Amino acid sequence: MKRPGYALIQARIQAPQTSQAVLVHKLAMAGRVGKRINAFLLPVLLAALLSACSTPQPKNINDVCAIFDEQYDWYSASKAVEDHYGIPIPVTMAFIHQESRFIGDNRPPRKWYFWIIPGGRPSTAYGYAQALDTTWREYQQKTGRWSADRDDFEDAVDFVGWYNLNSVKRAHIRPNDAYRLYLAYHEGAGGYLKGSYQHKKWLLDIARKVDQRARRYTSQLQQCRDSLDDGWFWRGLFGQAPFSVPLSPAQQAIAARVLWSQAG
Repeated sequence: MKRPGYALIQARIQAPQTSQAVLVHKLAMAGRVGKRINAFLLPVLLAALLSACSTPQPKNINDVCAIFDEQYDWYSASKAVEDHYGIPIPVTMAFIHQESRFIGDNRPPRKWYFWIIPGGRPSTAYGYAQALDTTWREYQQKTGRWSADRDDFEDAVDFVGWYNLNSVKRAHIRPNDAYRLYLAYHEGAGGYLKGSYQHKKWLLDIARKVDQRARRYTSQLQQCRDSLDDGWFWRGLFGQAPFSVPLSPAQQAIAARVLWSQAG
């Protein structure tokens, strides 16, 4: 079959309310989609796609399946943490929920004097994982990830996995014990071993909440993990499941270029 022109593919993609599923059908009418992805073109276009889209807080932060369905690359990043550090996905996600509510530029609220004069912040905690400046620099030094940013989800969850693995090794905490891992996350492994958390009721209450959320996320993930592992190409390309939401204009343009290069 003759390779379709780029203008034809672009016109078919840009129809109103075109979703990933509809896109596949329209491209099938325009020409076959090749099985092999251009090794040079695809990374470039994917980078353009990612730069064109912001990462807002997920709409439903209490449902891990909804979070990953909305931000599939977060699932890939959390799964990589599980594979590399042995920390279960639900534990990592429960930590991020507690620390930042999945807001990338989150930081402790600033003090205000007389309601109008801004003061300092209680700590240097910042980003998805609320990592301190000194702890983040230690993480970069120990892992060699010098370009890692606290407001980048992939970097933040890798930090959580790295930190929790240290607690597993030093304090002999089980990788799926979100309660004790969170105490060590807040107090440090040394503080945890000394029992510095024992008289902090507020911290014990928060650790219980983190543990409960990790258990809830575990139950939810059992229902959707197979689905998340299916259709990885479309999820990885567009960040959303097939048959879901309409493509944005930026996604439409990038999809047209990717798929035109593969049509033949």
